[in-house]
Amino acid sequence: MLIGSAAAAAGVSTKAVRFYEEQGLLPAPERAANGYRIYAPDTVGRLDFIRRGRAAGLSVSQLRDILAVRDPGNAPCPHVRDALADQLAALDAQIAELTALRNGMAEAHAAVAAGDPATCDAGLICSYL
Repeated sequence: MLIGSAAAAAGVSTKAVRFYEEQGLLPAPERAANGYRIYAPDTVGRLDFIRRGRAAGLSVSQLRDILAVRDPGNAPCPHVRDALADQLAALDAQIAELTALRNGMAEAHAAVAAGDPATCDAGLICSYL
C-alpha cells in the first residue's frame, strides 16, 4: 500500500510516517519502480501502536525500545508497564511544579488585587513582584 493509504488507515499524516521510518520505528518499505514507498499491510497496525503510544506521552526512544522487544516475537508488556510508570512519575512531578507555580501566582494576584497603588514604593518598578 502507498504511504497515503497507510497513513490514512492509521490516522497519522504522511509526514509522520516518513518521520517514524527515519527514526527506525518502521522498517524500510519496498520501493516501486517509480520510487514510491510500498508498505506491507501490517504497517497500519504498527503505525496505530505508535500513534497510541505517542498519545500516551511515550517518546520515540521508548517506542523504539518496545518495538525492539516485540519485533523478535517477545511480549513487550513489562517494557510498556515500565515506560508508562516513568511517564506517570514525570506527569506527577510536572503537576506538582505547576501547582506550586499556581499557588505563588494566586498569592501575588491576591496581593495586587488588595493593594493600593498610592502606597507602592516609587523606587521599584512594581512592589508586588
